[in-house]
Amino acid sequence: MADRLDHLRETASNLPALPGVYLYKDSVGEVLYVGKAKSLRNRVRSYFSEERLAESKTGSLVREAWDLHYILTDNEKEALALENNLIKQYQPRFNVLLRDDKTYPYIQLTNEKWPRVYVTRRLKKDGSFYGPYFPGNLAHRLVKFIHRTFKIPSCRIDFSRKHSHPCIEYHIHRCHGPCVDGLTTIETYQSAVKDTRLFLEGRLKDLAGELTDRMNAASASLEFERAAALRDLIGTVTELEQKQKMAAASGDDTDIYSFHAEPPLVAVNLFHLRNGRIVDRREFFWEDLGEFNEQEFFSSLLMQVYSTGQPVPSIIHVPIELDDGEVLEELLSEKRGRRVEIHTPQRGQKKAMLALAASNARSSFEQRFRVLKPSSKAIAEALEEALGLPGTPRSIECFDISHIQGTDKVASMVVWQDGRMKKSEYRKFIIRTVEGSDDFASMREAVTRRYRRLLEEGKPMPGLVLIDGGIGQLHAAADALESLGVLNQPLAAIAKREELLYVLGQEDEPIWLERNSPVLHLVQMIRDEAHRFAVTFHRSRRDARTLTSELTRIPGVGEKTVARLLKAFGSLEGVRQAERTALEKAIGKAAAAKVLAGLASAAEGQPVGKPGM
Repeated sequence: MADRLDHLRETASNLPALPGVYLYKDSVGEVLYVGKAKSLRNRVRSYFSEERLAESKTGSLVREAWDLHYILTDNEKEALALENNLIKQYQPRFNVLLRDDKTYPYIQLTNEKWPRVYVTRRLKKDGSFYGPYFPGNLAHRLVKFIHRTFKIPSCRIDFSRKHSHPCIEYHIHRCHGPCVDGLTTIETYQSAVKDTRLFLEGRLKDLAGELTDRMNAASASLEFERAAALRDLIGTVTELEQKQKMAAASGDDTDIYSFHAEPPLVAVNLFHLRNGRIVDRREFFWEDLGEFNEQEFFSSLLMQVYSTGQPVPSIIHVPIELDDGEVLEELLSEKRGRRVEIHTPQRGQKKAMLALAASNARSSFEQRFRVLKPSSKAIAEALEEALGLPGTPRSIECFDISHIQGTDKVASMVVWQDGRMKKSEYRKFIIRTVEGSDDFASMREAVTRRYRRLLEEGKPMPGLVLIDGGIGQLHAAADALESLGVLNQPLAAIAKREELLYVLGQEDEPIWLERNSPVLHLVQMIRDEAHRFAVTFHRSRRDARTLTSELTRIPGVGEKTVARLLKAFGSLEGVRQAERTALEKAIGKAAAAKVLAGLASAAEGQPVGKPGM
């Protein structure tokens, strides 16, 4: 230990007094910590003072470190940017890491023959992306507007093969129906795609001009109904354009940060002010920070938040003056393309907003770490945010499959509604069409039967359909819904082992929730209840089959007698352990005598119904 500490001290003393980034590594070369400095030598040497070594975090870092590396940069700004990139790359456990899984959604206009629009939280190279949007449900509201107005769908139907009939989205005038021959033309569809692109790009004046030209052409062709529809749409677009102008002129965008810390526990709240209004609130939590260095914490936090695709505002309010605030301003200004200012308000309305954020951070801390139970409404709203749902789910229906090596296959469906499990709505399904242990086909059958019945009865779909399983079960459920013409139904699956949530449409970006997240606890509770209900039903089916096969071998015992025994005792074991009086009460003295004799013969290894030798 002493030799290694002397080696690290000597390495630190020989570092250049220049700006750069330093990396502590352990005995196997894993990066433990990444830091930045104006002077590498001065900063790193400070780790070996008696005062710093007495700190739990610094002491632990130095005790585990075996080597020290550094990278020179031209200035402090480059050091700050490089530090952030290396933290994202290595995720060192001694750094302040942004583990928040929330990212703001984008709208994707796909690059295919018949483009579609989707809400997504990950940028790819297979289409055009617009956003990010917050609050998160804004993206969903815009996509719904696109469905109603331009009839560009968000479905997952395979357009490369033609279908015999369109889904309900076509019939309610929210899709042009490119999946069925003759319902639309490529010219009509591409015109709608062009309008959608102009809308998403905010070129509302250009869009209004395009629509006006089409309205005049329709009027000249005596297509008065079409002309009237275009006139109404022009009015909507013009109104949106005016709102856009008013919002642009109403004030600067501001992000406000505050925190509540009881190391190693920390909660941070971030308020987004847009055009003078709070439009969203975001929470971050840490459980293992050790010492809480406010300067290091907020400097690292700001860099990580704005490097994850979140738009950079013109003004950022933080609760402390940052030593590297000017460098941060310069970096974030380059990222934004316009000036960014970082302030710590001391008085007035801005100070009051900072205090409001601090109050909310304290409340968030209490909710997370004092184990205060959030309201069911708050958890449902958090679920909406975490999964990117189009609305807060009032009801969740969860499916599970149960069998043993393909025998006695059953499915269960449980219902969570308005904050509690609603057992009167639970449903059981005996899987009838599947041979062997095909869980995907079994899930497809159960989901199809449930929602075909729901549609026939004219009842509403749930806010979320949850599947116990992984991506395969998720896609099986999606296939079942598509076969019924049910599209855009919020659908997710929870994988048992990893406890990852897969949302239909964004399967390649599974959602990880912290183990103490109330949202994860809700999903797990619903999933576990579905599993319990499925296993209980499976066992009862299996026991009934075993009871029937064993007892019907006894001469004089028929199916009606077996049914009464099953109702009274539930299983073959229950019958074996029953007292004679209980048996006689259930099926009568004569039948009870036959059952007891048959069971006794079976227990002695004799053929059932034959007297022993």
